[in-house]
Amino acid sequence: MADYVAAYENYLLNIKHASANTVSSYMRDVRQFAAYLHEVEDCPIDACDRDGVCRFVQHLINQGKSPATVARCVASLKSFFAFHCSEGTVRENPVHDIPQQKAEKKLPQILTGREVELLLEQPKCTDMKGYRDKAMLETLYATGMRVSEMISLNVADVSLAGSFVKCENAGRFRIIPLYPAAVKALTTYLTEVRPKMVSGPSEDSLFVNLNGDRMTRQGFWKIIKHYQETAQISKDITPHTLRHSFAAHLLENGADLHSLQEMLGHSDISSTQIYTQVVKQNLKTVYNKYHPRA
Repeated sequence: MADYVAAYENYLLNIKHASANTVSSYMRDVRQFAAYLHEVEDCPIDACDRDGVCRFVQHLINQGKSPATVARCVASLKSFFAFHCSEGTVRENPVHDIPQQKAEKKLPQILTGREVELLLEQPKCTDMKGYRDKAMLETLYATGMRVSEMISLNVADVSLAGSFVKCENAGRFRIIPLYPAAVKALTTYLTEVRPKMVSGPSEDSLFVNLNGDRMTRQGFWKIIKHYQETAQISKDITPHTLRHSFAAHLLENGADLHSLQEMLGHSDISSTQIYTQVVKQNLKTVYNKYHPRA
């Protein structure tokens, strides 16, 4: 069983070149399914049939998993078995006609312009940490990058003269502009702060932690939660909240969908179109709040 799982992970990493987040979520689902087959069904993966998969889906539902979680898990297993069918290690895909759970579509939460300003004002440029945090927050809101993309940036990926960063995801590159405040924060950080923070001359990471090594997702998550508290913003802010806010604010100010798709790095424009719904919902909220007859 472990060989089937390992082969699929190798495919995701080295052939499909899936992102770290995709690999992590797919493998979590597949390992959970493999454990269920071993512990509950006592059935090897290559002998699993449609009924076994349906029982696993019901098992997830009985555990109280959300429709979105169940739907994602079914999609992961469909991909897993499709790979092994193509390899000839299983004869048929037992998931191909499993009905998908309908996940509740929730619009992403965004910050208002004032809330973004409040958040960006929180890092105090009185020490190295403050300068670094200011540069990170400005960069994230300026570019709308995923946090995994931001912490993967190297110094060479930033052009202060050109006011842009070069971002890589799953082997694809894109160029994203930087607004002046972000360029200013990065300039100060790169010229005056980062040289004192890095662990050694060979470290090429753009953003480093207090030990001088590359910033981690967990480290940045703690930073942004800290500034949410100091800004006294009631919304639950994650690094992805700034990505959502970046997208919605650009649309509100007239950006076209195809340009936004390019900046966000979406392969399918349908992923970008959700932000039009966010903008419409925000307009409706404003209308209902401020129109005298609403």
